Amino acid sequence: MQNKKTILDILGPVMVGPSSSHTAGACRLGLIAGKIFGSVPNKVVFNLYNSFVKTGQGHGTQMALLAGILGFDVDSVEIKNSFEIAKCRNIQFEFNNFEDYNRHPNSVDFIMQNNEGETITVKGCSIGAGEILIEEINGFSFNFKGDYNTLLLMYKDAPGMIYRVANLIQAQNINIASMNCDRKAKGMGASMGICLDSKLPYSLFEKIKAIGGIYLIRYIERLKF
Repeated sequence: MQNKKTILDILGPVMVGPSSSHTAGACRLGLIAGKIFGSVPNKVVFNLYNSFVKTGQGHGTQMALLAGILGFDVDSVEIKNSFEIAKCRNIQFEFNNFEDYNRHPNSVDFIMQNNEGETITVKGCSIGAGEILIEEINGFSFNFKGDYNTLLLMYKDAPGMIYRVANLIQAQNINIASMNCDRKAKGMGASMGICLDSKLPYSLFEKIKAIGGIYLIRYIERLKF
């Protein structure tokens, strides 16, 4: 049985720019990457792949990626001014082009850094109709599209960590829609990506943040589609 088409599949997203995949998707990727970083970075390197390189220039892909990092959504008229805005804010940025056909045609890596030298690398792709997929953060595998409220954690691997986090969430009667876990090795760095059916209260976020061993935690509310 074929999947039913939604109105988004037929009409596409409400956006500024000519392409849902190369403009709207690119902007959403930048917006999510910036939220994962936790603030606007002082420096960002964009590694573009395949179709993002070949046809991205005509579709404003570079402007859209940077606009997302700056916090602008797909319907913002400031997308076309993102280069000038970044320069006015003293944000350094550069774009590198690659071919790697093991990657999705519309792929990008964001390498973001603050003044203290702290760096976060986010890898993702634009999968069509303005939809996106975040595949990797700092070497950990993830699989989320921004279509759910999402809690991201990186922590020192320890027995019971997944249970402790999930138990706190479920104690607030919040349903977990899906969960993605990864780790480097037993007892080393590990990660969780938890998609939620409802919003996460700030008080609950603080309780989870206080669990020992967590060194990065982000809560990202569902994107507008």
